Amino acid sequence: MAETRRTFTPDFREGAVRLVEETGKPVAQVARDLGMNSGTLANWVNMARKRREAGINGGLDADERAELARLRKENAELQMRCDVLKRSLVLWVTDTTR
Repeated sequence: MAETRRTFTPDFREGAVRLVEETGKPVAQVARDLGMNSGTLANWVNMARKRREAGINGGLDADERAELARLRKENAELQMRCDVLKRSLVLWVTDTTR
């Protein structure tokens, strides 16, 4: 009896690779959790690493890394301002309701 091959969407592949990379779990464990062959997942992880090293699909040059760092810093500052405003609003509301 012929066995049918499963096909995986690019989103599924990316998600599986991220699970391995971000959680630090072994490829075999993640593959088992997803119900797939560990060799297939290992190939995807290796291809993703090679693409990153080669600068394809997401590799950043020096200018892009500098801009990303600047934007992250700016985002953190804006988040802090937003938190301060939220806390101020809570204090103002509690003060005016007394």
